[in-house]
Amino acid sequence: MTMGAAEPAPDSEQATLPERAAVLVELLRHNATRTDQDRCVAPENIAALDAAGLFSLTVPQRLGGHQARIRTLVQVGSELGRGCGSTAWTTSLINISGWLIGLYPQRTQREVYAQDPGTRACAVLPPHGTGRTADAGTIVSGRWGFASGCLHAEWALLGMTLTGERGERDQALALVPMHQLTIEDTWYVAGMRGTGSNTLIADGVVVPAHRILSVTHALQGTYPTEFKDEALYRAAFVPTLALSLAGPLLGLARGAMELVLASLATGRGISHTHYAQAREAPSTQMQLAEAASLIDTATLHLLRAADDVDNWAASGQCMPLVNRTRARMDIGTVARCAREATDLLLNVHGARSFAEDSPLQRIWRDLETGTRHAMVNPAIATEMYGRALLGIEDQITSLI
Repeated sequence: MTMGAAEPAPDSEQATLPERAAVLVELLRHNATRTDQDRCVAPENIAALDAAGLFSLTVPQRLGGHQARIRTLVQVGSELGRGCGSTAWTTSLINISGWLIGLYPQRTQREVYAQDPGTRACAVLPPHGTGRTADAGTIVSGRWGFASGCLHAEWALLGMTLTGERGERDQALALVPMHQLTIEDTWYVAGMRGTGSNTLIADGVVVPAHRILSVTHALQGTYPTEFKDEALYRAAFVPTLALSLAGPLLGLARGAMELVLASLATGRGISHTHYAQAREAPSTQMQLAEAASLIDTATLHLLRAADDVDNWAASGQCMPLVNRTRARMDIGTVARCAREATDLLLNVHGARSFAEDSPLQRIWRDLETGTRHAMVNPAIATEMYGRALLGIEDQITSLI
C-alpha cells in the first residue's frame, strides 16, 4: 500500500524553512495572549512571518516562492504551533491557499503573485455559495463562514455550487479579490480565537473563467495548471488540504510539553502530598513519558502522511484511494494524540493550568477547538479508512 518512489530531495533553501519558523517561536509565544484577546494575529507576527518568507511556502519558484514539499509545510506549522496555535493555523491556511492557487492556470497564478510572491489568500472549501455562468463570467453570491486568515488576505478562494449555461452543476472554487467581498465579524469562539475566522460575503461578484477551479476534477487529480512537471501541484487534493491543519495541532502539544518541563525545572512540589518536587513523583514521570510518546506517535504519523503525499506526487501517479484514506487516518491520529498528550500534561501541571494568565489554558482551548475541524475528525477518518481497507466502494464522503 506504500508507494516506493524516492522522496524528492529538498534544496538548501527549503531545508532552512522549519528553522526560520523555529526562530520565531519566542516572538509568537510573547504575542500569543494579545493574539487571542484581539481575535486577530498580532501585526508583529505577520511582519516577522512575511520577512522570513513563510507565507510563500507553496508559491511556485518561477514566481518567487519556495515551492516547498508538503513535509516542509507541516514541519513549519508544527514549529510555529509551539509558540501560538492561532498564528500557526493562520499561516498554514494561507500557505495551503497558495497551493490551491498553484493548481490554477498560469494566467491566474501570475495575476496573484507577479508583483509579490508573499501575497496572501484564504480559502473556504465547502460550497456555501452559488455561481451562475453568464457572458461576462461566473456570477458568485453567498456567505462563507470559518474563513481563517481572511483578516490578513488579499484574495479568497470560495467554495460554491456552479450552474452552467445548460443547467449542468459542478462544485468549484472561485478566486476573488478581498476588496470585492465583505467581512462579517462572526468569530466568537473558545479556542483558535486569533485566527479571525470570520464570515465572507459576496453579492453578485463577477469572476472570470480563469479564476474558477473545478473541485470535482480536482478530487480526481486533474488540475488546470500548465506546469505538469511541478510535483507539488500534482499532490492529492484532500490529503494535502487536511495535512495543512495537522502541523499546528502537533505544535500545540509540543509547546505544552516545553512549558510543563520548564515549570517542573523550578522544583515546585505537589499540593497535599509529601513530594517537595513534582519531578520526583512516579506519577509525574509516567505521565510525562506517556505524553512524550503520544507526541512522538503524532509526529511519525504526520510525517508519514506528508511523505506519502509527496512521493505519489513525485511519481506522477494518482494517489490510490486506500493511501488517501490512510493519510486521513494519520491526520486523525495526530489530532487524537496531540489532544491526549496535552490532557496528560495538564494533569501534571495541575489546576494552575487553567489560570487566565497560564498559556496552557490557551493551548488547551486551541487544541480542543482545532482538533474538532471536520477534516481532522478521528472518528470520521477511522470509518473512511476501515471502509477502504475492506474494499467497500460506498464511502461516506467524496472528500478523500
